[in-house]
Amino acid sequence: MKKIRFVFILLGLVCFRQVFAQHISPHILDKPWKATWISQGAQPNRGYGVYHFRKTLALTEKPASFTVHVSADNRYKLFVNGQWVSHGPARSDLYHWNFDTVDIAPFLLAGTNVLAATVWNFGEQRPEYQISHRTAFILQGDTEKEQTADTDKSWKVLKDESYQPLPPDLIYTYYAAGPGEKIDLNKSPGNWQSAGYSDAAWEPAVTLGNGVPKGVFEWSEGYYWMLVPRSIPQMELKVEKAAFLIDKAAKTAISGNFKKNIPPNTTTTFLLDHGQLTNAYPVLKFGQGRNAKISMGYAEALYLREADEKNWKAHSQKGNRNHIPGKRFVGVTDEMTSNGSENQLFTPLMFRTYRYLQLTVETKGEPLVIEDLHSVFTGYPFERKAKFDAKNAELDKMLEVGWRTARLCAYETYVDCPYYEQLQYGGDTRIQALVSMFTTGDDRLVRQAINQLDNSRIAEGITLSRFPTASAQQIPTFSLLWIGMVHDFWRYSDDPAFVQGKLPGIRQVLGWFQKFQQDDATLKNVPYWNFTDWADYGKGWDRGVAPVGSDGRSSTLDLQLLWAYQLAAELENALGSKENARSHEAQTQTLKNYIRKLYWEPSRQLFAETSEKTTFSQHANTLALLTGMLANDDTERLLADKILTDTTLVQATIYFKYYVHQAVAKAGLGERYLDLLADWRSQLANGLTTWAEISDFNRSRSDCHAWGSSPNIEFFRIVLGIDSESPGFQKIRIAPHLGKLKNVSGTMPHPKGEISVSIQTDRKGRQTAEILIPQGTSGHFNWKGKDFELKGGEKMRFEG
Repeated sequence: MKKIRFVFILLGLVCFRQVFAQHISPHILDKPWKATWISQGAQPNRGYGVYHFRKTLALTEKPASFTVHVSADNRYKLFVNGQWVSHGPARSDLYHWNFDTVDIAPFLLAGTNVLAATVWNFGEQRPEYQISHRTAFILQGDTEKEQTADTDKSWKVLKDESYQPLPPDLIYTYYAAGPGEKIDLNKSPGNWQSAGYSDAAWEPAVTLGNGVPKGVFEWSEGYYWMLVPRSIPQMELKVEKAAFLIDKAAKTAISGNFKKNIPPNTTTTFLLDHGQLTNAYPVLKFGQGRNAKISMGYAEALYLREADEKNWKAHSQKGNRNHIPGKRFVGVTDEMTSNGSENQLFTPLMFRTYRYLQLTVETKGEPLVIEDLHSVFTGYPFERKAKFDAKNAELDKMLEVGWRTARLCAYETYVDCPYYEQLQYGGDTRIQALVSMFTTGDDRLVRQAINQLDNSRIAEGITLSRFPTASAQQIPTFSLLWIGMVHDFWRYSDDPAFVQGKLPGIRQVLGWFQKFQQDDATLKNVPYWNFTDWADYGKGWDRGVAPVGSDGRSSTLDLQLLWAYQLAAELENALGSKENARSHEAQTQTLKNYIRKLYWEPSRQLFAETSEKTTFSQHANTLALLTGMLANDDTERLLADKILTDTTLVQATIYFKYYVHQAVAKAGLGERYLDLLADWRSQLANGLTTWAEISDFNRSRSDCHAWGSSPNIEFFRIVLGIDSESPGFQKIRIAPHLGKLKNVSGTMPHPKGEISVSIQTDRKGRQTAEILIPQGTSGHFNWKGKDFELKGGEKMRFEG
């Protein structure tokens, strides 16, 4: 491999965001494309394989613009004259197959140009998020001048035999994010993206059928991919600082450039600590060392060693993430074989998630030289706009860790965890969407998530638990949370037409639940996986499912359905059918009556989990508060206090505490919020740089679950008190709950600008509040028991 290839890749990373184009000619969306999907050979190519496509393009002059539309199955990287300019397509399904629009003019030259693409399909080992028809690639010029680049038989193709899948060997757990890569660089085609490379031995590409935009019919295999324009930007790519090399003898970190000479016939291992979890493309540059084996392993954390070393896969404890002595490295691994040349380069086809990186080198008869190892961060290009300042380092750290977690769980979709699954689950995504809107004001990924979950609905009516996914999974409660997600969007983003388009899907979801409602409106024997929270198995919770009574009923399920009816009724009244709204309201009232009758236990003044009234949880009582099951503010406060103080209740984990904290604030105990963050404080104290999947961080499978990033919402919504008082955030309510804080200020994005709140306390204990809300809005400021009117565009000052 040539050194120039390494330089070109870095140039491509810098240019990515400049070439992502927006212009799409109308015929691209309403007529079959002239370009055809292309593949290699006559076989269907549904198994594992990495393929390279090339076309030489002659231009009389350098064009000012040259827009092309690109897609592939499973995925592609597009190069122009050796420079990486685009990758995708954004994850989706065959009925909504994304294509990218790219202006490649900055990379074209007068004379000979090479368009090249790597396309890969991981076959049966592909990640669970990857839906597929068969291996294929397509590139379509936007106008007639660009159509000389269209994919057809003039393109050439080569299957890269240097690649093999490398399934990960992990602790016993659910893993669905795809294999590592095993590459023998002796078999690599070399610098095949450059103009100087000869593709004379490559095959002509096989055409499969014209590209077909969604909504257009065409008699060709191209109809299997219903093409739609990508609705989100290209992912961010940013070179990160070098990791810290851990000196095993001294157990100290050594920073600096990673350059190593490994002698012949030597096996050596290096452990590097990135210092914090990241999603990145590791980039390893090395030379010489013919037939040397190099492996790179990636781990979120190191595992504690147990006495039973033979059964190491069953030992999942991690301990403090910063501590290294006495621990074991277990992780997804890539492996490569050196071809002995200078300036060899490895970066995986897809990003890796890691804090710890273990590099192992086994040389043969020649020394191997490692010249550089760094990483290129990737993720959805969110821009953090919200600011919170309480002069409190611990709270600052919580926001930092929460935002990092949210970023690592946002790629071409929201993901539950980047290391193990990368799947967009409805329950996780509802919280992630609010973090995005409160922190950035960017709702494009939120819209896509709402659409994709809506598109996932099965014929029975409910959404899938996660989507995109190759294997259907049903969590009916997540369909109810999807309704909540649409309602959240209605409150915080100003696009009623978008929300109105989701009403048919909401009606179908509720229609599915009605099949299992009895005459008293309560649910009975609801099928599938009715997950609520990873609560205590020892108290009747099985695999996250709340207890179900002998009569087939569950208060936790009934209350979640009740909440969904309430939210749907609001949406129908505002944007849909008044008749549907009345029907939902009738269901609401009937459910309330029977939930009180079946589950309320007067002796404990709590809602039980089942009609036997033997088990009680934070979950059921939290949902009771959120749905207004109690008669007045005093009884709500009493129940909220019990939720916080009664340790006999099954406790919510870091995920469901989002709802617990909402309920506590709704009941008037928002001043306690900052004292309720023990799970987050514990994880910070034990070295986590992102929030773990469950409260028991020691045994948590995943170290990165953004459903735990709710403080990045509630520092603004509860502490600063900023909330929506009407659809579209047109009216703003500000009701701070500072707890023990004396001085706090912050800003957050709004559809019409920015909201700013500052409350300062002087030495005599007198407080001053300054508030600014955007022009074109109005609102109320609730402070010290009084309600003040707010005017948009006018900075207002209050003293008390």
